[in-house]
Amino acid sequence: MSAEDTRLRLLDGALRTLVEQGIAKTSARSVAAAAGVNQALVFYHFGSVDELLAAACRYGSEQRVARYRPRLQAIGSLSELLAFGREMHAEERAGGHVAVLAQLLAGAQACPRLAPATAAGLDLWIEEIEQVLRRVLADGPLDGLADPAGLARAVAASFVGLELYEGVDPAGAGAALDALEHLGRLLAALDGTPAVVRTTVRHALRRADSASRPPG
Repeated sequence: MSAEDTRLRLLDGALRTLVEQGIAKTSARSVAAAAGVNQALVFYHFGSVDELLAAACRYGSEQRVARYRPRLQAIGSLSELLAFGREMHAEERAGGHVAVLAQLLAGAQACPRLAPATAAGLDLWIEEIEQVLRRVLADGPLDGLADPAGLARAVAASFVGLELYEGVDPAGAGAALDALEHLGRLLAALDGTPAVVRTTVRHALRRADSASRPPG
């Protein structure tokens, strides 16, 4: 087995351990057992369990983003993005991938060394979502009003939050997703209205946005 093969097996083993046992039970021994290698190799390749988890976070995010990138690039409207988000949430939850991110976020609270890597993993998703938002919001009623960068972070945070929320209130999480889809349909309907209506709506939104900002 090559050094690169061993390294990849450890990364995969770390991700599987996080899904199956949670971060509290993730150790050099448990990861090595999942990877089928000697636990000394954890320290040889990564130096520490924390460094292994940090690398696994980025590795896992890269794999998941690459899987969905073609579908994200094909999205042409906000309603399509929200519908895709629901499908992806179901797929990722079934595979345990959202649970990994939630475990790493929880672990970062107790171990600050994990925070930068976890944030970097989230940033990979945020960058992809932001590109989609910039494309689908262009020339629409929210163009110039919504901040795509901030909105992308809100979407990513909601994605992880729904995983945690669903564990205690599945019906509530489903209602949240339904509400987002309904919002997407409303915006899609607005896009189909005459130009004069969209212009009126944009002006009203701009006035409301200006009125909500603190004076300065």
